[in-house]
Amino acid sequence: MITSPTNDKVKMVRRLQTERHFRAQEQAFVVEGDRWLAELVRHQITPRHLFFTAAWQATHAEILAQLAEFTHRPGLLVNEAVMVAMSDTTTPPGVLAVVPTPQFALPSRPSLLLILDAMNNPGNLGTMLRTAAAAGVDGVLLTPGSVDATNPKVVRGSMGALLRLPVHALSWAQIADVVQGMTVWLADVAAGEVYTAVNWQSPSALIIGSEAGGAGQEAYQVAHGRMTIPMSAATESLNAAVAAAVILFEARRQRGEQVSR
Repeated sequence: MITSPTNDKVKMVRRLQTERHFRAQEQAFVVEGDRWLAELVRHQITPRHLFFTAAWQATHAEILAQLAEFTHRPGLLVNEAVMVAMSDTTTPPGVLAVVPTPQFALPSRPSLLLILDAMNNPGNLGTMLRTAAAAGVDGVLLTPGSVDATNPKVVRGSMGALLRLPVHALSWAQIADVVQGMTVWLADVAAGEVYTAVNWQSPSALIIGSEAGGAGQEAYQVAHGRMTIPMSAATESLNAAVAAAVILFEARRQRGEQVSR
């Protein structure tokens, strides 16, 4: 049992939780809780390290057995104080794992992409990744200034979407290359074509700007047109994640797709 917060593995987990450059260097991030363990089993992903408390172990023999079937690696028992030291949550769930950062390539001919411009709110980004996966988006592109997708708050909000959705942090020049041949729509709070009138059945990309600063000049240069969600005059704007959900599920409705992710 690991009982010291100064253990090298504990310090490694803390760095992954708090340091973006370390996550990028190690190509790994931390997941916490039963739901994430179930996702690892579902996708047959072997964690680099698995940590759990005795209390958690006592009630989760089945999922540990499922994990052991393909990982062949024992987890590490830690005491409650160490779990608190490693966790990014106020009330640690009793289990966490270090997993390799997925490297999913974008389709050669994507039909629907979500571009998030300087999305620096981790809660919003996590929700958007979860929504994008549910709506059948082919990939999410993060522009410079965005929070990284393996940030602990993003990971929690994504609810497993990172394990099945390509997410790429790119420059605007790279994004312009990716979206060649697609119609790029910029969501605008005040002007543009009504989102339900847009033809989402053709290859399309949707740009959503941050709530604080909106979309930047580069987004307007890449976009072919603006679209908007009609709202009551008393409502100034929607949360960025809510707006993304409304538009993406309209795209899915038009496409009539059965999403299998």
